[in-house]
Amino acid sequence: MIPAVRAIGRAALAAKPLSLDELNNRAELLARYDNSYLVPVEVFEDFAALLTDPRRPEGPFRSLSVNGRRWFSYRSTYYDTTDLRTYHDHRQGRRLRYKIRERLYQDTGERQFEIKLKNGRGETVKHRRRLEGEERPLDAAQQGFLAGVLGGAYGIEAPEGLEPSLVTDYQRATFVADGQRITCDAGLVVRDLSDGRTVRADGGLVLVETKTRGSLTEADRVLHRFGVRAAEFTKYCGGFAALRPELGVNRWSRAVREAFPRPSTV
Repeated sequence: MIPAVRAIGRAALAAKPLSLDELNNRAELLARYDNSYLVPVEVFEDFAALLTDPRRPEGPFRSLSVNGRRWFSYRSTYYDTTDLRTYHDHRQGRRLRYKIRERLYQDTGERQFEIKLKNGRGETVKHRRRLEGEERPLDAAQQGFLAGVLGGAYGIEAPEGLEPSLVTDYQRATFVADGQRITCDAGLVVRDLSDGRTVRADGGLVLVETKTRGSLTEADRVLHRFGVRAAEFTKYCGGFAALRPELGVNRWSRAVREAFPRPSTV
């Protein structure tokens, strides 16, 4: 097993379980501030042990449990224009930027069509609509949903010519305390849908994302004490930058080299 996958599984099993309903009640956080960290396995193990310690004064972080499972297989398919407008908007740090994706929860088969926005305060705001039956991400209902979100939030029209651009597969464990959620991803594989090339993340790293309505969380401060700083990294932009460095990497270069130390393969 990939070391990072083993580490998130062990940490999740060591924590007290939390149901999905409890997670949504305590820390759904569709509007939140995010920080991303590339955490070596040996640091992650100590980090997780501290947060899930039953002696933690505010009570231990608990791990999401669904049907007895503690870590889950995710697949996200991202949609972009032929000239990769959303990728370049993020690369250039444009104020009105967003990502469009279909998320598949592979263990349950649930699908969500999601639009992730950045507002003027740097806050991430996620809008989502569950896909039922034969509904597809770019059919009329989802196009209308997308147009409504972008028009309402930014006053802009939805882009034309959207098509699937990138797929990410990974394993995730989620930890929750009141008002805080930490997602821990491992075994990331990214595939470019234009040519089938793939790149795998370093199996000794856990991608930790802290999510809260405020600023720095306890988890952020613990990682800082371990000497780990927030990284300019997202799966979509980091994956594309690793697969197609000619697109331009800019401020992501260090994180991309760390996350994907090996070249892409067909």
